[in-house]
Amino acid sequence: MIVPMKKAYIIVQAHNGRSMLRDLRKAGLLHIDTQQVRNDRIEGLEKTYDQISQIRSAIADLQDKKKPKEQLTLSDEAFAEVMERHQGLLESRKKLEERISHDKIQIEALSDWGDFDPDQVRALAMQGIKLYFYTISRKDLEKLDASIQYLPLAPVGSLEAIATVGGELPSEVSATRFYLPEFGLGFLQKRFASDQKQLSQIVQNLKQGGEYLDAFSLQLKKIEMAMRFERVGESLQTTEELTWICGYLPEMEVEKFTSLAAAHQWAYLLDDVAEEDTPPTLVKYAKGVGIIKPVFDILGTVPGYRENDISTWFLLFFTLFFAMIIGDAGYGLIFLGAAVGLHAKQKKATTLVMLIYVLSIATLVWGSLTGTWFGSKAILVAVPFLQNLVIPSISNYPELFGLTAVDAQNQVMKFCFIIGTVQLSLACIMNIMHKIPKKDLSFVADIGWLIDILALYFIVLQLVVGEPADVMLIFSIVGVGFLLVVSFGSQAPGVPFLKGFLSGLGGFFTTFLNTISAFSNIMSYIRLFAVGMASVAIAQSFNSMASGMLSGWALPAGILILVIGHSLNLVMGLLSVVVHGVRLNLLEFSGQLGMEWTGIAYEPFAQTVEEN
Repeated sequence: MIVPMKKAYIIVQAHNGRSMLRDLRKAGLLHIDTQQVRNDRIEGLEKTYDQISQIRSAIADLQDKKKPKEQLTLSDEAFAEVMERHQGLLESRKKLEERISHDKIQIEALSDWGDFDPDQVRALAMQGIKLYFYTISRKDLEKLDASIQYLPLAPVGSLEAIATVGGELPSEVSATRFYLPEFGLGFLQKRFASDQKQLSQIVQNLKQGGEYLDAFSLQLKKIEMAMRFERVGESLQTTEELTWICGYLPEMEVEKFTSLAAAHQWAYLLDDVAEEDTPPTLVKYAKGVGIIKPVFDILGTVPGYRENDISTWFLLFFTLFFAMIIGDAGYGLIFLGAAVGLHAKQKKATTLVMLIYVLSIATLVWGSLTGTWFGSKAILVAVPFLQNLVIPSISNYPELFGLTAVDAQNQVMKFCFIIGTVQLSLACIMNIMHKIPKKDLSFVADIGWLIDILALYFIVLQLVVGEPADVMLIFSIVGVGFLLVVSFGSQAPGVPFLKGFLSGLGGFFTTFLNTISAFSNIMSYIRLFAVGMASVAIAQSFNSMASGMLSGWALPAGILILVIGHSLNLVMGLLSVVVHGVRLNLLEFSGQLGMEWTGIAYEPFAQTVEEN
């Protein structure tokens, strides 16, 4: 359920404003909306945060993940010294890397010219003897005008090298100018070697900083907390004598809040959330449903405060979609093994581990019912017990049970359309139940949508599966639902019926398009069948490729093909779950519910780390 909120105001004397915020932060109760304000203090904190984050990332990149260093605890003063030292190391590393890169280019350019001292050439120029260096082909060299004075030099690759005396070559001569470098080849080579040695030492010093990684992380949290404090501080409303702040509070925390206010002698006001307010959303998951939270966290989706909490239904349908898209009991065993491994490693069943357990078992069940084990018909034939688990009418190998592939595929497609019809109908029923207590007449429009979806299901079956249907009767029923949507779709509490009716008529064409969209929404559930079949086909293809190599000297190659092929199929299956399985919940189902997922997560103003 979405936890009801209260709007809370706290009022104190102006000089107690920031001390009130510190006490409020310790309690961690009030969600306070903060604007992206800027001031010198916040900008300074952001700059420090970026510096610490950069240093920590540089140190972390150098660590051996298999052998983590024992972490040291530092005071703020000691950390400041550590940070300054490592900041200097990073700056030195950057300068050295830039110079090494530049010198490497110079060394490559000078290697064909050999070692010489550019200062001697510059000294000659000071004495009036100016030399200009070129590379030129032998043919063009022979064509040079006899009046041009030059000195022949050692060849540079396949070209001749010369130094003209006193002036540059005319522009019409096909030659490439070589500009005098700042340093000679020998000097650059020595500096390059020295810089590499020095860089290696700096990298080693940075690597040793791995024992401070936790200290860096702690400081980052402190700065985040300080920035939040400053932004909340900018939200204070102040007069000459009073200062106050407004935030949102879960109803279940009201008693704790009033006790806190009384203890600190704050004046406060608790009010109901108004229509124009945008309170945060706090979802309280039913027992066992909270395992879906990692999916919402990955997607970054939060329902609006006034929207439905669909976490239970999301979990049920997402589990079914996952099982049908992955579709292979063998893959289900792999996921189950991964869940067991994570469980053992973490020594507790986290929500993520429990979610993997549920998804893997669902996949194992669906794969068993369809007789799919690593896409292999041979496994099913070899183990009679597995055949006893199969429902022949939806099997991926129906010929083993005396059925045709077309019959089995039609049954699976029909099952997909049933899922779609049930889920979309559920959305309509949820809307009806949500609106009736509010005396919102638009619930009748949701009844119309429910009628349309149920009727359109039979049209879908006739078009795709070929099941006969009374088309005229169905379209008549769709027409009734359509009229209900037009007549009541714009009704709302406080809106006169006639005004709502006329508004609905104004949206006649939009409603017509939405009715067509309802038909396509049911059709879109065929993706469960299509993606599942594609996964089976890919698995079968790799099995076929490897089948001729599973004996003799070719056995390792055959095993490698199976491992790579099924791994690739697993990854594509997981991507398909995100693309298709999540889509059906967030677009088709949520769209029918009218959800926009524009909520703001409840994040109370709280102290995240201990202050010194």
